[in-house]
Amino acid sequence: MPELRNWVLECLRQPQRAADFSDADWDLLIRQARHSNLLARLDWLFQQHPAVQPPIWAERHLEAARRVSDRQQIAVRYEIGQIVRAMRPLQQPVILLKGAAYVATGLAPYHGRMFSDIDIMVPKPVLERAEQRMLLAGWMSAHHDAYDQKYYRTWMHELPPLRHRRRGTVVDMHHTILPETARLKPDAARLIAAAVPVEGLEQVFVLAPLDMILHSATHLFHDGELENGLRDLVDLDALLRHFATDDGFWPRLQARAEEMDLQRPLYYALRYCRELLQTPVPESALAATSPHQPRFAALMDMLFQRALRPDHVSCNDAFTGLARWLLYVRSHHLRMPLHLLLPHLVRKAIKRRRESTPLGGHPLEKKAAD
Repeated sequence: MPELRNWVLECLRQPQRAADFSDADWDLLIRQARHSNLLARLDWLFQQHPAVQPPIWAERHLEAARRVSDRQQIAVRYEIGQIVRAMRPLQQPVILLKGAAYVATGLAPYHGRMFSDIDIMVPKPVLERAEQRMLLAGWMSAHHDAYDQKYYRTWMHELPPLRHRRRGTVVDMHHTILPETARLKPDAARLIAAAVPVEGLEQVFVLAPLDMILHSATHLFHDGELENGLRDLVDLDALLRHFATDDGFWPRLQARAEEMDLQRPLYYALRYCRELLQTPVPESALAATSPHQPRFAALMDMLFQRALRPDHVSCNDAFTGLARWLLYVRSHHLRMPLHLLLPHLVRKAIKRRRESTPLGGHPLEKKAAD
């Protein structure tokens, strides 16, 4: 499938290519990268390649993205402290997920990482008490509709998003990594038991390295909202490159995927990281996941190769919109049985037609979406 001037992907693979860019190329790159929430990440990559000298006007856009990313990371560190303060009386681990975990640990994906919310996980037995502690500390539910509350609390793997009433920051509080109605059944107790403490942060943990990769893959390839899909694939690429230096990494990753019932997300992660970002995944690792490829692998390639492009008109073809819609429906089908799925999608469609103004404001404020 031909590339449609996908300069973001080209520069993620080979940042030095930008050294030969014309002004028109830089203009398109910046537009694509901004739509992908990857402009600050590219800025960081370009800084590792002195031969890349953006024009002055382009450098201003890169610097602005760098400043926004830096500000967001400061905000994330502050919010982590506030969350821990709220949770301290429970004397339970607060497990940071995804972007917050990268910032807290300084792992490779945090360079230039952009945020919309903070994800944490707590053991399910203390979920209700943890929510109460957050409410007392100033967070409040972002969903007031009775159906949304039931949807989250009955079927989902997380509570309705919690937004701080003054700062506007949003926290997603998970008790596992997939809805309880989903086909795949990862064991949350094993994830929590294997979590590792973050040095210098009392009561703060992150998932173990293998689980961090598997969670990132599961989130990306089970989520129907793929506007940040390429950014999340970049996270996976950085994690794989970082942890692959450990002895026996690839067989241990495969074994953990089997133990956690996450072989299919790992198949997708390794396939598309290698294909799109040239992640150095060995043939043996790909072969180990091949028994878990979907029956319609060629169709899934057609869908994901489109949906994982920058969400910009220059990267779209006639089938991109359809591909994104089909993956959106697929994500809900993976999470819910058909008798729950159909009325849920109808309700969402009606609700979206009624909503005309998106939420905005604070850089960590998340759009209310179930």
